[in-house]
Order: sequence, then structure tokens, then C-alpha cells
Amino acid sequence: MNNTILEVKNLSVAFGGRTVVEGLNYTLQRGRTLGIVGESGSGKSVSTLALMGLLPKQAKVTGSALLEGTELLTLDEEGFRSIRGKRISMIFQEPMTSLNPVQKCGAQVMEMMNAHGEGKAEKSKVIDLFKEVLLPRPEKIFDSYPHELSGGQKQRVMIAMALINHPDIIIADEPTTALDVTVQKTILELLKSLQSKYGTSIIFITHDLGVISQIADDILVMYRGKAMEQGPAEKILHTPQEPYTQGLLACRPPLDSRPRRLPTVEEYLSGDRKEEDGQQPDTSAPISTPRTPLIEVRNLSVTYTLKKNLFGRPLQTLKGVDGASFDIMEGETMGLVGESGCGKTTLGRALLRLIDHSDGSVSYRGRALDTLSGSEMRALRPKLQIIFQDPYSSLNPRLTIGEAISEPLRVHRTAGRIEKTTVKERVIELMQQVGLQPDWYNRYPHELSGGQRQRVCIARALILQPELVVCDESVSALDVSVQAQVLNLLNDLKEQYRFTYLFITHDLSVVHYMADRIMVMQKGKVVESGTPDDLFHHPQTAYTRTLIDAIPKIS
Repeated sequence: MNNTILEVKNLSVAFGGRTVVEGLNYTLQRGRTLGIVGESGSGKSVSTLALMGLLPKQAKVTGSALLEGTELLTLDEEGFRSIRGKRISMIFQEPMTSLNPVQKCGAQVMEMMNAHGEGKAEKSKVIDLFKEVLLPRPEKIFDSYPHELSGGQKQRVMIAMALINHPDIIIADEPTTALDVTVQKTILELLKSLQSKYGTSIIFITHDLGVISQIADDILVMYRGKAMEQGPAEKILHTPQEPYTQGLLACRPPLDSRPRRLPTVEEYLSGDRKEEDGQQPDTSAPISTPRTPLIEVRNLSVTYTLKKNLFGRPLQTLKGVDGASFDIMEGETMGLVGESGCGKTTLGRALLRLIDHSDGSVSYRGRALDTLSGSEMRALRPKLQIIFQDPYSSLNPRLTIGEAISEPLRVHRTAGRIEKTTVKERVIELMQQVGLQPDWYNRYPHELSGGQRQRVCIARALILQPELVVCDESVSALDVSVQAQVLNLLNDLKEQYRFTYLFITHDLSVVHYMADRIMVMQKGKVVESGTPDDLFHHPQTAYTRTLIDAIPKIS
């Protein structure tokens, strides 16, 4: 009996004269999961959008895609409308931009039922499905707007919307990339349980082979629009044949060792990789052994006012940070981990006095920052810098790369103090140090990739030669291959300039590789701290154990 539900043959997609997907072939079996893996720009999402007729009109799509005898690529718009949401549904990467912000969540799911279901949509069916996807207080969420939900809850609403008409195929496009490891694990388990119940086939798109190992039966690896390797998950994950696949697997930070450098995909593709690059664990001691405190935090609290009375007095408050006390030693990397909403970013910004704290103190080299005047704080700003999570939104789209990097020099009026070189030459020198081409000086942010934009943000933060750099989820949005390059770069720059890092992330495998010490935050409190090896091998709290257990592992 033929169990194939979707057969794709020689699928190609071109925009103008540029081919972005070339000669793609694969089959999807009923009740199984096909994982499509590759870096950003490899053609993963474009190839699946073509199956649903969601590409712009200028896209030229050729080849064949048979859904149980129905040729998808020749359907007109009316034909695609009859397929979308009923036979093939899609879970998009960013639920906040995929959900209608002015329509309640329940109404959006019922709209899908009305468009494709038989008969009128019933609220009770949506409530039951919300319970099935493990949404808390489903009746309340039915009447809630997307902005009132957490990221994981919004993703569950998207899953419910995709499942409401019991489709044959669900395409999950990077559905866990922006989520915490614990929420990610829950979403993956949820998809597997729902697949088992309904027999749905899944195409799961991601750049992380660790994630794909948790859910896929078969894997297709894509690179620059072409299929590099495909086969059963067990074979691809444990005996990859292509250097590109080997590189994707190797560049993930390991949990059982502390290599001095992470291997990169480029080293595997070029054949330049040295065996020792990924085989020199350094687990006997932290990366550095600093002694002098650079930052001292005592009983730090940050309180947000959620509701005020008629006279402006607070009626309801929330502690974003609750009584945190710790030191960051000069020259070390302090890791800060925890789930979204635990207070990591709030704490990082409070250290830099970008937001005010309600109690406690932060001292830099013995100087209490809250006692400094505005002019004194501005004079100190060059020593305290931050790299934000999203490089695209943190760069001014109207400034060229060179202007963005040199802007801090102009703001802090230090451009005239640079001797022996011009500002432009200093910027180009720094661009080369962070791996950017000098001729990109006059390019704009939209002309660079995500990893390249993040390098611009790193150069902008380092142009003033700071002593403390807060890295706020600075690699979370990057492909694992680009992530490895940026992590290596941060460590190289730290060694060269003796920077001190506060490295904020929800990815424990990354912080295990980067940090000399790690603090774990939960609900505004620092619940545990220690060296990476102590924390990972001997966690003291159940919360830390939960975070560690949720890390995707290839077994």
C-alpha cells in the first residue's frame, strides 16, 4: 500500500533571473515528520510556500508537487484556497506577526473553521482544542488578544488554528526558534502527541539539527537552494556524508566539553578544518580566573507599576528583578540564563542605568552608579556598552554601516581624540577585526545578512573600547552556523581587549560554552549560580534541572 501523501519532483523557484530553489525532490509519508534543515537563505521556507501558493506573483515556480494525485503547482487561487487550512496548514515562525492583533484569538480560530469547516463554527470545539494544545485558562484565552499572551501561548494558538480542520499536512516553519528551551520542548512534544492522535504528516523547518533530532523521522538538508543530503534521521544525524551536514552538527556548542573554539561550517566546506579546533576540551578550569570586581550588585530590585489610582499612586506592581546580589569580576564572562519574563534583560539594563532600579545599588569600580549626575553618567557611558538581540531593529536603516559604527565616537565627542589615523580608518580597522569587508562601509543594514548585521552591532559597541559589554540575547536569532562564528569572535575580542561580558541568553548550551560563571534567574530572583561544570553536572534547584533537561540533544 502506497503511504506517500506528498511527492515533490524537480521543484524550482526563481525570482527574476535568480534561482533560489533548484531541482528539489522528496516524498512525505503519511503520519511521519520530514525535517528540512539549512541556514537562512537556503530555500527552506520558499520551497514550502510554493506548495501553498503563497509566493508573490513574480516568482516562477516549476516542477511538480502531487498531494495524493492533486497537482498543487497548477492550481489557481480558488484551488489554493480550498487546500490551505483544510488539507495543508502552516504554523509560521513569528506568531505575533501572524496573528491579527485587533481580533481575539478564539475568533481567529473560528474564522478558519467557518472558511473550511462543514457547518457553523462552534465555540465549544475551539475551547476543547485549546485544552488539547495545553493552553491554560482556555475560556479566557478565547477572549484574549494576541498581545495578552506569552510567546509560547501564541504559538499554541497558531497550532490550534492549524489543527482545527484536521489537515493532512502541517508545515511548521521555525515554530520554536524564538522560544525558551522549556517552551520549545513542550511545543515539540505537543506536535508529536497531536500527530500520533490524528495521523497528521508534518514538514518541520529549522536551522538547528538538535531540534530536528527531537521530532523528525526523515531529514532533508538544504544549502543554497539545493538538497545536499536526505534520508532517515538516524542516518543523517549519526553518519552524515556531506561536509555541510557535518559542519551543521559540529558547530553546535557541546555540553560535554569546553572547546577553545567552535568549528564552523565554512571550515568543513573548504576543507580547512583542523581536528584540534573542536577536540580540545577545557573543562578543568574556567576560561579566565579574574580577581578584581568590576561590577558589584547588592539587593537590586526593579519594580514596574502596572496600575495606578486616580492620584497616580501605584495600585498594582510587579518586581522585574527582586533582590539580586552578585559581583562581575574584571575580565570574566558572566552568563545569565532563564526563561522569557524572568528579568534577565531588565537586570542587564539596570546594570547600565538604562532603566532605574527601585532598591539596592550597582557599583562600577567602587562608584555607585545611582549617585552619579547625568553628566557624570554620560562620561562613564563609553565604558559600559550593550549588544541588543535584534541587530536589524537596533541599527538605524538610514545610516550606512560606517556611519553606524562611528556614531558613538561622534555622540561621545571622542572622534577628535583618535591619533595617527582618521575616524574612517579606525572604523574600517574594526570592521576587519569583526569579519566585515572594508568595501561594505557605505552599505546599509538591509544589504547585509543577520550575522553580518550582528557583527556591525558588535563593532559599534566596541568602537569606544568599553570595559563591560552586556550581550543581550545577541546570538539567539542567528543560524547555528553564524552563531558559532559570532561566539568565536566574541571570545577572540575578549582575549585581545580584556573585555568583561554579561552574557544574557535562554540557550544553556551557548552559555555553557561562553561563561566562566553562570547565574540562573527565575521570576526576578537569582536562584542559583556557579561554574558551568558545577551547574550542569550538579544543579542545586529543580528549575535549573528542568532547563538542562530541556536542551535538545542528539542521541
